[in-house]
Amino acid sequence: MKIGIWTSCLLLCVTFAVGPQAAAQDSTIQFVAKATPSSGTDEPVRGITFYLLRKSFDDIGKEAAATYPLVAMDAFIDKLDVSKELKGWMKKNHWVNLAGEEFIKKLTVDDVMNVPEFHKAYIDRMAGDQTVAFPTPKYTPALKKKNPEKYEEEVKQYQAAIRAFLVLNPASTDGIDLSLEEVNPGHKWDGISANSIAELHRHTIELAESKYLVARTETDLEGQGSLRGIAPGTYWLSTLDIIALAGDARQKWDVRITVPPGKTTYVALSNINAVQPPHATP
Repeated sequence: MKIGIWTSCLLLCVTFAVGPQAAAQDSTIQFVAKATPSSGTDEPVRGITFYLLRKSFDDIGKEAAATYPLVAMDAFIDKLDVSKELKGWMKKNHWVNLAGEEFIKKLTVDDVMNVPEFHKAYIDRMAGDQTVAFPTPKYTPALKKKNPEKYEEEVKQYQAAIRAFLVLNPASTDGIDLSLEEVNPGHKWDGISANSIAELHRHTIELAESKYLVARTETDLEGQGSLRGIAPGTYWLSTLDIIALAGDARQKWDVRITVPPGKTTYVALSNINAVQPPHATP
């Protein structure tokens, strides 16, 4: 009986001893988020939810992409009902929208001459322009039956004349896209790509909030926030993909922090440690 009483007392003492010690190991994160607009005056980021993650949001996105990869452009191109030359051009340029100024800039003389769809669209475009002396073919379908060799020779001469005209008049490709509307897969690709990106985004957010979320809080009117009862370790203080607005400043954060046991970690979020926008592709 005495043994049982002593055992109970011992367990009770251990419980009281371990409990406060374990609680003392929990830490606090206090942070303030400010963004600097073009005016140059720091402004607090108000009412934005910040997430404490066990993994950076960028790496979470990569993990999600491994399971839900974006639609591959080359696979999309392979399924198109266009010439093999046009498929090759699209893959080489990583471009499927056959309209607009950027598309026109990509066209070379060889592209116009060697891709059947471009060649036909160019001739159709120039044939209707009465303001320039565009080459006209001298051969006829009847000549092909009557004299195949002469027919082939005149076809070569005609193509050479078109090439020479194009070299001297590079701006003559302007408007060629109007004749490519029927074969332009750009709109279809935009829809498929947008759906794929939205699906990946949804899975990335789900993964962040279900697998890697430790805590969350919202900033007050001063841009301040705090997270309490945090175990020691390495975390990322993140806005996920939420953009914080302050004047004309647009910022997101995904900052790595190390939390020591039983202490308060202070973090200042600013333009300097915000997520940098990706560089534009030339």
